[in-house]
Formats: sequence, C-alpha cells, structure tokens
Amino acid sequence: MAIITKSANKRQETNSDKNDSQLYDTVIIGGGCAGLAAGMYAGRLNLKTLVLGGDLGGTINLTDNVENYPGFIRLTGMELAKKLEEHARSYPIEIVEEKATDVSRAGNCFNVKASNDKEYHAKTLIIATGSKWKKLGVPGEEQFLNRGVHFCALCDGAFYNNKIICVVGGSDSAAKEALVLASFGSKVYLLVRGEKLKGEPINNQRVADNKKIEVLTKTEIKEIKGEKFVSHVILNKEINGSNILNTNAVFVEIGHIPLSELAIKLGVKVDAKNEIIINRESKTNITGIFAAGDVCDTVFKQAITGVGEAVAAVYSAYQYLNSNSSISYGDENK
Repeated sequence: MAIITKSANKRQETNSDKNDSQLYDTVIIGGGCAGLAAGMYAGRLNLKTLVLGGDLGGTINLTDNVENYPGFIRLTGMELAKKLEEHARSYPIEIVEEKATDVSRAGNCFNVKASNDKEYHAKTLIIATGSKWKKLGVPGEEQFLNRGVHFCALCDGAFYNNKIICVVGGSDSAAKEALVLASFGSKVYLLVRGEKLKGEPINNQRVADNKKIEVLTKTEIKEIKGEKFVSHVILNKEINGSNILNTNAVFVEIGHIPLSELAIKLGVKVDAKNEIIINRESKTNITGIFAAGDVCDTVFKQAITGVGEAVAAVYSAYQYLNSNSSISYGDENK
C-alpha cells in the first residue's frame, strides 16, 4: 500500500500495510457528482483510490437541464454526469459500480462491505452518499406509487402527455419540475405550502410566463385518491369552490432525506435532519472520515457546491495521510 510522504509526495511501501491489494488510501462511498469529483481529485493527488457507487452520476442524471454549473451554459444532467465520470476515469483510480452496504473500524482504518459481497479496506473514507426523495406521508401516496405518484419529472413525465398534473413543492427544484412537466401535460398545478414560490428568479419568471402552469399557494394535499390510478387529490382548502382537485399525476418535490446511515454507524455526528456535520475543510468529527455533497449539512445544495466540498474532502484526506505515515490496518476489536 502506498503512503504519501511530506517531503516528496512519493509513494512508499511500508510494513504496516495489510497484505491485501484492496487496501486504499481512500474509499469514496457514493458515485454521484461529489463522489466522482472526489475520485478525480484523489487521482490527481496520486492516492490509491476506490469510488464505490451503485448509480454513477446519482440524482443529477434525473435533471433535465443544468444551467448553473460553471463552464457550461446549458447541458443535461446525464451529460454532466458523463463528463464527471470520464474525467474521474482519466486518472488511475478504481470505480466499482456497487453500493456500500456496511462499514466498520479496523484499528485506525476502515472496512467497507459492498453489494457484490466484497470487502474493501481504506485508510480514509470520503462519504458522498447523497440523499433520497422525501415523501408527503399522506393517505394514498404509497398505494399509488408509480401509478400516478412520482418523484422525477424527467423519468415519468412523458406518461402524462396531454394530462393534468400536480407538482408539490415550493423550491427551485419544484419550479423546474413544473416547467419540465408543462412540456407534456395540458395543465400543471404547482402546489406551494408557503406564501410564495421560492425558486431562482429566472425560474420563477419562467413559471409565471408559462400559461399551462398555475401556482396555488398555501395549498397542501391531504389525500391522494383514485381507483387503479390517481384521479384526484383532496386539498386543505377550497379552490374554485371545492377542495377536490382533479389530476392524473402527483409529482412530489419537497426535499430530500440524507443517506447518512453508514456514517452514523461509525459515530459521525449529524444534525437534527441527520445531515453529516462538516467544517469548511469537509472534515467530520471522526479522524480519517470526510464528507461531501447532499448528505452534508450545507444549506445550499447544488452539484457545484457538492463538487467543491468533495475537492476539500480529498485535500483534507491527502494532508491527513501525509501527516500520519504510521496508519496501519488492524482488527477493530484490538
């Protein structure tokens, strides 16, 4: 296993290394934007690196147009994910398209088990596991999942050509979902719980200019109803004299839940939302563990901010390895 020296950044073999070719300077858990960026930068710093991610590109693959990533005026989420993957693969790192399923300590190193039943060992971890969609938690949501209830306009919007669609959410993401769905549906209701839509100004204006989209503020869904498929929703208030709103689909965009379970198992501190707490150097409270992206407690979550956190995480790991050349793999119970 290679150790980085302070003096020359050269790799040396040490007797403390585990006699296993799968001992890495860093294992990056997650293959989204942050994970791929971390892999790229770790490759640049000549770290023996493994990126472990079951869905390369992550949720950015489900984004129609990306217009706020520096260097690209406009491209699709899939195009951005592909560029990040290609950049990462241009360096001598390993990328395994499997999900991390378990983690544990091994002395001052770490074990990571994957969905391919293999176990990998690392001197540092970079956790970039991202998040999953938050659900409404109302009657009918689970019953009509994928039969009218969806979480991705790009994935499922085409099923509702010339149909009536509801989007639930008040964020910029909800605004963009409504704009995508307006290209398919005959009518799009954007249900905002608060007093106004809180998208970026350019997207708020696009929503306002789109004749297919109607924004309903201070409006929430209380129940989703139908037979085989969604036919209508029950609202918390009356709209045009009725609290029944006919719709063929409900697209939920109310935020995300951080996938921080593995980090929590290792004792990494999280906030009230279970987001990993990091500092400006992407360090956690556990020595040798760093984090980046949507799983973290950063207020503003974007692909570009996650990438920046990933670069900081890798550099912090690099400094840690340089300053601790005696790191060795060992049984966690010793």
